[in-house]
Amino acid sequence: MSTSVSHNHPAPLHDAALAQTWANGWAKLGRPVPLALRLELQAAWAEPHRCYHATQHLRECMALWRLWQDQCERPGEVALALWFHDAVHDPHDPHESGNELKSASWAARAMVAEGANEDAAQRVYELVMATRHDQLPRGTDACFVVDIDLAILGSPPARFEHYDQNIRKEYELVPRFRYRNQRAKVLQGFLDRPRLFQTDPAHEMLEAQARINLSAAISRLAQ
Repeated sequence: MSTSVSHNHPAPLHDAALAQTWANGWAKLGRPVPLALRLELQAAWAEPHRCYHATQHLRECMALWRLWQDQCERPGEVALALWFHDAVHDPHDPHESGNELKSASWAARAMVAEGANEDAAQRVYELVMATRHDQLPRGTDACFVVDIDLAILGSPPARFEHYDQNIRKEYELVPRFRYRNQRAKVLQGFLDRPRLFQTDPAHEMLEAQARINLSAAISRLAQ
């Protein structure tokens, strides 16, 4: 197990490269590329209330997918799951896992409407639901989806702090004391895991820095 801190993150994808990951995902499913659906998704990711769960997060996720796709069992399904995983994001949804459920349902409906196999649509639904982070993922593809979604935890310190600030902005209506307690509980929950990242490439690249970042964030919340 590597204990070195690595900042060798791929750069967030630019527009053309991002669009290509969408095309590649559908091509791997043997289906035509639905341009209108991609534009609809990109509009959702660009909603003005989003601070962290926004287009940059998608660009960062898809850069990691491009890096690790050859290690996925069904890389096309992983690509689509990542495109959809925060497609619906209401930070004040009162229903636990409501955003993931709505995102997963949109993914499955859209895939079937575009002629994808229903089994593939169900698998993508389950991959999106894995980003609830309420239990450890099962299966190679779920592990990659979850690790990519959580990769921000192991990002270089400046990027992590920007992420941390943007999460607070998304939950600006939550009183400060309540936010600090709930946020610290979430971050400590990640820190308490024996292993934050389940796949070997993510563990090697991100684990050590993630533990540094999480500890620093928890300390800031306690101040």
